[in-house]
Amino acid sequence: MARRGRGDGSVGDAAPPANDRTVGGVPWVRHDPDLTEQNSLEAVVARAFHLPAADLSAPTRRADVALARQVAIYVAHVGLAETLTAAGRRFGRDRSTAAHACRRVEDRRDDPGFDGLVAAIEAAVAVARSNAGREVAR
Repeated sequence: MARRGRGDGSVGDAAPPANDRTVGGVPWVRHDPDLTEQNSLEAVVARAFHLPAADLSAPTRRADVALARQVAIYVAHVGLAETLTAAGRRFGRDRSTAAHACRRVEDRRDDPGFDGLVAAIEAAVAVARSNAGREVAR
């Protein structure tokens, strides 16, 4: 399996496509008719970490995938007010793994670059959810 970038799991390992606009380093979520409220979190996190969305629920423990999954679980719990059980299940994990993910992300938010990335993901998820809600209302 080919590795992306340096392969050390660092944030921003791979360069985003040149035609994508970014906000705070996170690819901006444009209107996407296939983007629903259910998959908006997965889509935003996958784009931010330059991974396929399916990797977030995959059983792999690769560092880059694990970090993206931890951020996704954190945003589901803190940003979307899901229980730890629901946030973990969303990515094929249990409650204790979700709690661990939230602790890990909280500990890393002391780093301004990482905190900015997580804040940008939270904002992009909010935009994607509101866009998806507008499509359903039409």
